[in-house]
Amino acid sequence: MELLQKISLILLLLLTQTVSALDTGLPMTHLPEPLLSGFKRHGFTDAGISIYIHRIGRKEPLLLVSPDIPRNPASVIKLVTTAAALAELGPGYTWKTEVYADGPIRDGQLTGNLYIKGYGDPYMTPEFFWRLLRNIRSSGINHITGDLVLDVTYFKPKLHNPAAFDGQAHRTYNVNPNALLVNYQAVRFRFLPVRKRRIRINVFPNPHTFDIESSVVATRGRCRNWASRLRMEIVSSESGRDKVQFSGSIPASCGSRDYYRVISDPIEFFEGVFRTLWREQGGTLAGKVRLAKVNGKLKLVYTARSLPLSDLVRGINKYSNNVMTRQLLLTMGAEKYGSPGTEAKGKRVIIQWLRRHNLAYPELVLDNGIGLSRKVRISARHLGTLLLLAYSKPFMAEYMSSLPVSGVDGTMHRRFANSKMKGHLHIKTGSLDNVRSMAGYLMDRRGRRYVVVMIHNHHRAHLRAGERIQNVVLKWLFNRSR
Repeated sequence: MELLQKISLILLLLLTQTVSALDTGLPMTHLPEPLLSGFKRHGFTDAGISIYIHRIGRKEPLLLVSPDIPRNPASVIKLVTTAAALAELGPGYTWKTEVYADGPIRDGQLTGNLYIKGYGDPYMTPEFFWRLLRNIRSSGINHITGDLVLDVTYFKPKLHNPAAFDGQAHRTYNVNPNALLVNYQAVRFRFLPVRKRRIRINVFPNPHTFDIESSVVATRGRCRNWASRLRMEIVSSESGRDKVQFSGSIPASCGSRDYYRVISDPIEFFEGVFRTLWREQGGTLAGKVRLAKVNGKLKLVYTARSLPLSDLVRGINKYSNNVMTRQLLLTMGAEKYGSPGTEAKGKRVIIQWLRRHNLAYPELVLDNGIGLSRKVRISARHLGTLLLLAYSKPFMAEYMSSLPVSGVDGTMHRRFANSKMKGHLHIKTGSLDNVRSMAGYLMDRRGRRYVVVMIHNHHRAHLRAGERIQNVVLKWLFNRSR
């Protein structure tokens, strides 16, 4: 089966290369004049560009530019994953986290082990985790004489090397999925200038499993590219406590700045945060933390519920959250085809949902379902027809509201903030080296709504000029008189 998948992928790549060879940027006389002049002004032809624009309610698209060529859409592929999730799981779907005990609970003491079984909650922030622990204490448990046992078997992720894509192993967007994932496995380091060139570092959540050493100093000057001036290194220690070493400088004019990084594996991080918060609430844990599967003989102590999918999908699309999307993909697989949830099962859910709506996308390559990939492919036409389908479905309101709004929030919060187009676009954006894309809904100045998709694969697409030609297309569509 794997051999057939590899052969199919090779054939698809060859097809993509063959079609792309024909897409050589011939004279752009087919484009409206404002687009033609705008592309030329920013130094682009239509080579590598696919556009699909369709006024909602009309039978035929308004504008097509190479709409059927498979291209890399970057994180815009999340629109496919989230549409299928809203359809298959429902906007009201919630994730549970279960707590069990294998011994008696008397006078605030559990004589035995405490079990926590995760079901992949994508939004187990420290605040929600604190609430979970508070409810465990409210059930009568303050002191645990045994171990804390974690069950992460609801997912069976295909683990990837966090450094494989771009060499950034400690960046939060490269985190693997996990059935018990706390705070995206991320630590927030807050850098605060104090006095005489000193910088103080605050840590949240603080798992107390590492020590911090810092030689970072405050400097004069404007606050530009401050994060690029920092260096972080994790050094193993014989004592068992790693050291996170920071060096470099930050302009004092930056004020308080947050720096999110992954500094440990998910189980070690879970243990550290649990011990810290449990101790802060007055609880004790005598034993160790280990992995095991929950069995039917245990007593259910408490079940926590997450926010609904309708809320969490906003975090996925507005801020292009990769780890939440990975969690969602595996959740779909587990819910529809049984635990453990896998990437393959999740992608199968998406493909089957598309087929049930007669959306056969032979060029579609989901890869990891989040767009952090060089293999992912879809055509502009098929992404556009997906958006048209979603607009006709009961979950349309939740889906559209999950997209970044121009001049208001998410990845579009700065674009068109001071123009009449503010609030008129619900657009998901995506960017990788040599890739820039956008897809979503636009309401023009006359109140007409359109589906708009633009996928741009070009060696200059990720530069500022690539964003400017997107703006050329959006402004032209917004101001059309006909």
